[in-house]
Amino acid sequence: MSSDSAMLSDDDRPIVPKSDLIGHGTHTQNNGNGHVNGAGDQDTSMSEDEDADMPLSQVTTSKSELMTPVVPLGKRKRPVYAESSSDDEAPLASSSPVKAKSAAVPMPGALSATTLSLSSMNGKRKAKKPDSEEGDHGDDEPVVKKKKLAANGKAKVPRKKKVKKEDSGSEDVEPVTKKKRAPKKKKIKEESDDDAESEDDKPAKKKFTKKTPAKKAKEDDASGSETPKPKKKGKAKNEADASPKKGKAKTKDETEEEAVYRWWEAQDPNGDGTDKWQTLEHNGVIFPPPYEPLPRHVKMKYNGKDVDLPAASEEVAGFYAAMIETEHAQDKTFNKNFFEDWKKVLKDHPPRDGTKITNLNLCDFRPIYDHMAGEKEKKKSLTTAEKKELKKAKDEAEEKYATCLLDGRKEKVGNFRVEPPGLFRGRGEHPKKGALKFRVRPEDIILNIGKGVPIPKPNMPGKWKNVIHDQTVTWLANWTENINGNHKYVFLAAGSSLKGQSDMMKFEKARELKNHVDRIRQDYNADLKNKVMADRQRATAMYFIDRLALRAGNEKGEDEADTVGCCSLRCEHVTLEQPNFLIFDFLGKDSIRYYNRVAVETQVFKNIRIFKENKTDDDNLFDRVTTTLMNKHLASYMKGLTAKVFRTYNASITFQQQLDESTPTNASVQEKLNAYNHANRMVAILCNHQRSVPKTHEQSMDKMRDKLRSLKYERMKLRHVLFNEDSKYKKQKKYVDDESDIDDDWIAEHEEAMKAKEVEKAEKKFAKDNEKLVEDGNKPMKDDELQERLSVIEEDFKKLKKERGTKKATLKRERPPAKIEEAIEKLDERIKTFKLQIEDREAGKEVALGTSKINYLDPRITAAWCKTHDVPIEKIFSKTLLVKFPWAMEVDNEWKF
Repeated sequence: MSSDSAMLSDDDRPIVPKSDLIGHGTHTQNNGNGHVNGAGDQDTSMSEDEDADMPLSQVTTSKSELMTPVVPLGKRKRPVYAESSSDDEAPLASSSPVKAKSAAVPMPGALSATTLSLSSMNGKRKAKKPDSEEGDHGDDEPVVKKKKLAANGKAKVPRKKKVKKEDSGSEDVEPVTKKKRAPKKKKIKEESDDDAESEDDKPAKKKFTKKTPAKKAKEDDASGSETPKPKKKGKAKNEADASPKKGKAKTKDETEEEAVYRWWEAQDPNGDGTDKWQTLEHNGVIFPPPYEPLPRHVKMKYNGKDVDLPAASEEVAGFYAAMIETEHAQDKTFNKNFFEDWKKVLKDHPPRDGTKITNLNLCDFRPIYDHMAGEKEKKKSLTTAEKKELKKAKDEAEEKYATCLLDGRKEKVGNFRVEPPGLFRGRGEHPKKGALKFRVRPEDIILNIGKGVPIPKPNMPGKWKNVIHDQTVTWLANWTENINGNHKYVFLAAGSSLKGQSDMMKFEKARELKNHVDRIRQDYNADLKNKVMADRQRATAMYFIDRLALRAGNEKGEDEADTVGCCSLRCEHVTLEQPNFLIFDFLGKDSIRYYNRVAVETQVFKNIRIFKENKTDDDNLFDRVTTTLMNKHLASYMKGLTAKVFRTYNASITFQQQLDESTPTNASVQEKLNAYNHANRMVAILCNHQRSVPKTHEQSMDKMRDKLRSLKYERMKLRHVLFNEDSKYKKQKKYVDDESDIDDDWIAEHEEAMKAKEVEKAEKKFAKDNEKLVEDGNKPMKDDELQERLSVIEEDFKKLKKERGTKKATLKRERPPAKIEEAIEKLDERIKTFKLQIEDREAGKEVALGTSKINYLDPRITAAWCKTHDVPIEKIFSKTLLVKFPWAMEVDNEWKF
């Protein structure tokens, strides 16, 4: 212990009451899970997190770090201090060695991006404007004021008169298509908004393809026009008044496009935390169909004999049978929970033949599994027309549930389907995985709907548990599931106005933190030496939340997975290593392992040793800090500030700086995309959004490498054609080098595969041509025609075989050398791009990029970056995200987080 105590002085020790010292070893608070408090995480159990089923993460620490020996500190007893007072140490609030260096998993520049100097608060790196020009945007401001916070402090203030004219009447509840025509003269600074409006003001008779607002904004900016398009004479005042051409009714896509509600331009988008809506009408939820019993000949076996199960017991057996080929069926906890719940069902619904089922190992579910597999194959073998017919019938049955009327507007509902019964899989090492999820019935569900509107009838027998009219919440229905007692909610879809307002307010709250973060950091750095134990613990926890982007953590029950966050860390989760390293090793949200060996400031290292003294491994490290107390303290700096906001802020500011530093200029789109994905990976590592390497990763990488070789093969053949044309090409540097990873064996294998594809293609075309001939009333072609086509293919590949190793080749169609040179240049570009894609895929195999993109990264950063660097946003955002973040597409290319 002498080595531990050598760095700690008596003056560093906080003031602790004697009563606390007596029972210090047992004075703990069970207060946390890292499961709830991640900023940007979905607050409900029905989230959009793409990594919901993510398996336990693999350790991403480098081998050299893992090989570094951990110096054990022995039993944590109070050491004898040999060092003198350290009062002469400079206050940590004024020191800056860690600010410039990341304290997370090796990630150059990621942490430094979370520290802003006062001179760089604005995107233009200019001094901060006074409050009169750039206010402190709190929760009480409507979102319409926040929307103009573009260009980092250079907010575009709308002219009051024009806003008044354009937003008069009931525009906050009408679709944008019914806006009054904007004046012709517009300022160039308002181009992005005005262009979007002029696009909407075009007559309905003009034919156009369906575009999301995101695409539309992008096209307007890319056009280079600095003035709005002129209005056509004779145009109706409202878009709704403009009638389409005769005989050409509006398509469904056009109607949906016109109905987009641009809530971020509304005068009052209900962003003040009070009533969220005035009128709400919907059709409730759709329940899954009732269970259909298996055919009589399909029965599970017990001890080798068929068992005649009633429908209720058979249904539960089917849940397990569907999973016998998965890892779940090999899990002891999963099997134990399933069998316990199934025995309860069997007690109420015993086998008709009197079989007593007492041992899961004697149960054979294979006959049920085989039947289910056969049914799946039947569905796969349906024709395209039959599949379309089934989908059409399903869509028609669900159509009325998919939308609702919110304040007179038609908006999409998100998860309107009630989850069917089944076996709970949980996330990570959940203690209840395998338990039976009961069938949800109308009697379990509370509906939230407007007053005076028709109450929907459920699509199965039963009555709703309750019907309420709460305008302060945004959910349409909720119920409590039986496994963990969690509330399940039905919300509007991700692209709805209410969800969009919530997202925008979340990112604006994180952006507002820029104005306060320096002061918060100064205070918690100073409190690292506070003589009061509670304040020193809070400051140290705040250091971890800010620097390592840890979730705060909340109190958890014994029947939940043993996951922790910062405030609920136990002594066993943090190991000290001289001189100033901390090793974190714990299970975070969804049982994803967090492992990080990180260098910290000396005072933080001393504090952790103090907090661990006279405690066992199971004791809480921060026994005087709770998430509630932490958030109450943070709220004193900024209204609505919580530990969650820091996670969103650090993710977005890190992402912004990484993009600014690493995006290459005058580069290809793929090189820019690689830089974007690299920045996203830095954030994912910071936030511990990791995953195990996908099982199919090597297989997909092999396919990509094979495709790369096929591109090189094409290039090789073109080179050989040039050599055949003129031997001078052999001396040119850009053509002289062979494709080193292509050998004769691979070429032979590749050409055989090419031949097989050509034969298959010819046979399919022959069959299709015959079908068309028969449909047209003509005679089909004879097989001789097919054989003739196949013989041509055979001759072509015989020629290729002869050319192997000769460095000479010919083309089916002759081309001039200039065209061949041009084709080789294009192939060189494709090969370069594809190599970058392979590198990017390999680099991201252990990192999940989707979570941060959905929940933690302000989408306006991506939108502005795409406009600045001429990258199509469709290459980054899926269609779902474009619909989710239409408001973000309105920013200009100078916008900064």
